[in-house]
Amino acid sequence: MILMNDFKAEPIELRDAMISAAKRVIDSGWFVLGNEVISFEKKWAELCGVNYAIGVGNGMDAIEIVLRSLNIGPGDEVITTPMTAFATVLAIVRAGATPVLADIEDETALLSKESMLRCISPRTKAVVLVHLYGQIRDMLDWQKICEDQKIYLIEDCAQSHLAIIDGKVAGNFGIAGCYSFYPTKNLGAIGDAGAIVSDNASLADRALKLRNYGQSVRYHHPELGMNSRLDEIQAAMLCERLKWLELFTERRRQIAGEYQAKINHSYISLMAKPKERSAHSYHLFVIKTKKRDALQKHLEGCKVQSLIHYPVPVHYQDACNGMKRDPKGLSLSESHAKQCLSIPCHPQMTDDDIEQVIDAIHTFKVK
Repeated sequence: MILMNDFKAEPIELRDAMISAAKRVIDSGWFVLGNEVISFEKKWAELCGVNYAIGVGNGMDAIEIVLRSLNIGPGDEVITTPMTAFATVLAIVRAGATPVLADIEDETALLSKESMLRCISPRTKAVVLVHLYGQIRDMLDWQKICEDQKIYLIEDCAQSHLAIIDGKVAGNFGIAGCYSFYPTKNLGAIGDAGAIVSDNASLADRALKLRNYGQSVRYHHPELGMNSRLDEIQAAMLCERLKWLELFTERRRQIAGEYQAKINHSYISLMAKPKERSAHSYHLFVIKTKKRDALQKHLEGCKVQSLIHYPVPVHYQDACNGMKRDPKGLSLSESHAKQCLSIPCHPQMTDDDIEQVIDAIHTFKVK
């Protein structure tokens, strides 16, 4: 079976380095907010091209901490997409703000600028722009929109590690970028982990406090924070995996290029290509079909795993039925959720694996 992710097939050199890193942490006797976290934060900030990186517990906490660092909370509205992991919206709710859902673009599944503008109100304080599937796009336009509307641009970079456009890495365009290092991400830990990246010194300083109970110095708490600290062992794992990120990302792009060049089926459509090759990190390679259930069953029979990201848009979740949204509706998000299907695109795939996936798709017959 060709899996969506295959950690067991990773290079033995990486596995050995991770084991050595774990031993290094255990031998150090320091397990929370120590030198491993400091080292990873420095390396991640440098790679992202920003002055500050703050390690946190997970990607959802990263978004909440950024919102709270900007004093966005009760009475404020934050616009985002319903086509995202639930954590994006939950972070807004946990910060005390009101999520407002805008629709997506049909060809990319990214947040629609036109729909977002229809959602603006006097209470709007920010937009959380999700770089869905790993693609960053039209960032100069998004910067100008947010500047004109006098609202913050916050990037949800949970899927866009090392995506680069206009020479800048994801997370480098807004007031802050929020990363997840969940194990399946392009840069993943061996458990939950996340980070905030920013060039804003005051935001970074406040985020450092908020992640650690609101503590300024030991036992002094000028505000109520949270417990969202990046563990030493996860930071050590990330430092080792970071050494492979560029190579792994390039392999993802190669696989995606093969799919884009060779997949041709009358019942299957591909998402729009990025405007720059580097602007997509291909956390997921997503196709669309109105025959999804049949195609997924066919792929399974061909020993190709596939998954649906995401079958239930946020506004269809029971907890979010009354959530504010674009007055013209969210029809493109709803349509996309019914048709999207993710196929394998991970760096451990061989050339034969790629051809097997393509052949499996081409042998799909609609009855």
